[in-house]
Amino acid sequence: MKLKQRVAVLCGVLLLLGLAKVFLLDGGEGSASGRRDLRAFRKMEAGLQLDRGARLTHTLQSPWEVAAQWVGPREVYPDDTPEMAAVLSAMATARVERADVGYKGTQLKALLVLEGGQKVVFKPKRYGRDYVVEGEPYAGYDRHNAEVAAFHLDRILGFRRAPLVVGRFVNLRTEIKPVATDQLLSTFLMQGNNTCFYGKCYYCRESEPACAVGDIMEGSVTLWLPDVWPLQKHRHPWGRTYREGKLARWEYDESYCEAVKKMPPYDAGPRLLDVIDTSVFDYLIGNADRHHYESFQDDGGASMLILLDNAKSFGNPTLDERSILAPLYQCCMIRVSTWNRLNLLRSRGLSATLRQAMAHDPVAPVLTDSHLAALDRRLLGVLATIRQCMEAQGADNTLIEDRMNLPHP
Repeated sequence: MKLKQRVAVLCGVLLLLGLAKVFLLDGGEGSASGRRDLRAFRKMEAGLQLDRGARLTHTLQSPWEVAAQWVGPREVYPDDTPEMAAVLSAMATARVERADVGYKGTQLKALLVLEGGQKVVFKPKRYGRDYVVEGEPYAGYDRHNAEVAAFHLDRILGFRRAPLVVGRFVNLRTEIKPVATDQLLSTFLMQGNNTCFYGKCYYCRESEPACAVGDIMEGSVTLWLPDVWPLQKHRHPWGRTYREGKLARWEYDESYCEAVKKMPPYDAGPRLLDVIDTSVFDYLIGNADRHHYESFQDDGGASMLILLDNAKSFGNPTLDERSILAPLYQCCMIRVSTWNRLNLLRSRGLSATLRQAMAHDPVAPVLTDSHLAALDRRLLGVLATIRQCMEAQGADNTLIEDRMNLPHP
């Protein structure tokens, strides 16, 4: 074969290989990693819809013991959780044994202890579903339904880093007040025929209580992580200053990610990729308020970034706050598994998948159609950003193979 023919054949082979790689990176099923991610996606789909009122099929353990055993360094719950519906049902219905003001923070919440000694955080309804929070992307009260939706999105994305959340209705007069501490009781008041409370927090005011409809209050309950897994708080490297006219370094320094890569725990291990995953998660839900985050203590940077406190999400369906994606577009890297999952969700329909996952929650419908449509629109924006990175620096430098799954102790 002549030299020119050999060169032509070689170029053709390289072209075909390049096209095959592009196909696989766009959600194809031919690669080993693609097949693995597809199997994980199908398993998620199969267990997506959780029946309301489910119960454990055995009595050897309580729902709280089951959920506590799920927690590991890299997941709050595993990908195979046939008891998930029963645990969420228990969270939504178990008798309240004690009620107190919420742990320290800026937003109104209550700490409830359910039958069997399980702690949960209750966030009350403050807005109707159609209410649009204007102003800064982190403005407004916490949205209880956002916590519910964010938990199910965490399941769908395959991150499994968000504590369990379910909607719940409570009777403030019969379920909460009889078991409330004096500190919480002192914040109860009546507005007309509606029972209200304002709790204790940085922004809690008697003039701005959360009110039930009569005595019945809608809210969300978040399962407290087991005490054997103490948390450590970290300042988010892409956090905002929250001061007018004062920019954080990442807001004006396009090379900021290079500096982050030299700082522990981002200089080794999975933490930086967790931050980038989280930026995608936060952009999809419209959460621009992750100024801090939690991991497990003494982890040396190996444990996950835990997706706590997602209630400043789903405030304005028309606002796509691109700055939330700064870790992604400044570092220009993301896990292959995340890229594959996003492409599968693009083809299957993210909003339809999330709608199905939330269908049987006690406070359904959890999101309006406009918020669900915003998820599909934002997903396309995330994928376009990743493609821009691949075009600029190549797929091998953008898509990172990192499937660290540390064993349970």
